[in-house]
Amino acid sequence: MSITTERKAEVIKDNAQGKGDTGSPEVQVSILTERINNLSEHMKTNKKDFGSRRGLLAMVAKRRKLLDYLKANDEGRYQAIIKKQGIRR
Repeated sequence: MSITTERKAEVIKDNAQGKGDTGSPEVQVSILTERINNLSEHMKTNKKDFGSRRGLLAMVAKRRKLLDYLKANDEGRYQAIIKKQGIRR
């Protein structure tokens, strides 16, 4: 369900704005997207896992808040991240 350390490091490297950047909205959205995709696959086979469903909904809400923040502050970065991650608007 969770992402491996190696995969997380790869996601951070691909989306970092600079060296050592782990807290920018782009990195956070990318990590959340990876976790959401993994948990969505889990939910397809375990339909009655309501604890995981609640966690999934919380992650989606957090990602939406980060994307709203990014859209309000820098429309170009927002458009770039949703295109790169394949997120619907």
